[in-house]
Amino acid sequence: MSVRRGVTRLRRSWRLSHGLLALPLAIIVAVTLIDINSPTTIHLGPFLVAAPAITASFAGPGLTGAVGALAVVAQIVIGHLHGGLMTPNHQAQIAALLVISVLVTVYRYVRDRHQRRLTQVQSVAVAAQKVLLRPLPERIGPLRIAFSYIAAEAEAQIGGDLYAAVPTPGATRFVVGDVRGKGLSAIGEAAVLIGAFRGSAYRNLTLPGIAAHLGNSVYWNTVHLSDGDFASAESFVTALVMDVHHDGPRITMVNCGHPPPLLLRDDEVHTLEVPEPALPLGLSAPSESEYEVATFGFEPGDLLLLYTDGVIEARDREGAFYPLIDRVAAWNETDPPSLVRHLHEDLLRYAGGNLGDDVAMIAIASAP
Repeated sequence: MSVRRGVTRLRRSWRLSHGLLALPLAIIVAVTLIDINSPTTIHLGPFLVAAPAITASFAGPGLTGAVGALAVVAQIVIGHLHGGLMTPNHQAQIAALLVISVLVTVYRYVRDRHQRRLTQVQSVAVAAQKVLLRPLPERIGPLRIAFSYIAAEAEAQIGGDLYAAVPTPGATRFVVGDVRGKGLSAIGEAAVLIGAFRGSAYRNLTLPGIAAHLGNSVYWNTVHLSDGDFASAESFVTALVMDVHHDGPRITMVNCGHPPPLLLRDDEVHTLEVPEPALPLGLSAPSESEYEVATFGFEPGDLLLLYTDGVIEARDREGAFYPLIDRVAAWNETDPPSLVRHLHEDLLRYAGGNLGDDVAMIAIASAP
């Protein structure tokens, strides 16, 4: 199926480029005819440079070079019929047009080669994202789930934000987190934490137990694999570990320095603040006793939103932070996919398409 889509895109691109080719060809014909029929004191040949320049905007180096060569031939014809090829003016025009055509063709070749490399990098990044950040299922038990992930660096497609969900006896366990920093080191930390989270699913750990396990995994990775890298040694992860119980209208969570979830209930937005948040993961080797579990109600019809700080730290052109609570309250949507889709589009619009940090959002509702 993907191969068929690729062939279809190539056909459309080929038809578009060859349709647009009429414009530079028309410029060459028009300039040539007008110049030949104009007085010898009028020289329109310099306008021929527009033909290869326009072609480079939609076609590859081969077609760009061909149009450039055709423009040079047209300039030679003009010189032959309009004063002679040996005049300094015509020689200068032919030489200038030849040089510019070569430069434009080389530029297009370099640009295409860079684009091919970027496409390969993006394909690898997408594959890595699917392995590291597997798409959440639309439904786990009685829960309906929707998610969105936006990488701050579009070319990378992936960053230091993380999320995952696993079923446990009587509940669905979620983790959402944000690794300090960006780049490969942040992706590595995210991979360690998600691997530890998924690997512990079968062990039926308590929430303090899973938080301690994740904290020790990140700390061990930081201490033993930093190789003297100061930035890696100072790394940490803010994270939220949560159980959404299937057998009762409640949520239990451990918050390790992460932005609190939002609960939309009866047209009102509630911030689920825990009494004593724990330290971010990776700063030490923690024990279970360092984590306290907070419990909140989660009634049918409620909508829960988990997110990373890239959402609330997004700014508009005036530097104002994104008002997440106001946006959620104004939208007043209890359908997870609709809320996530709205916030995704609204956030990009608010920030002008330029996010300073990665963004992850998960909306959860209890299915009727």
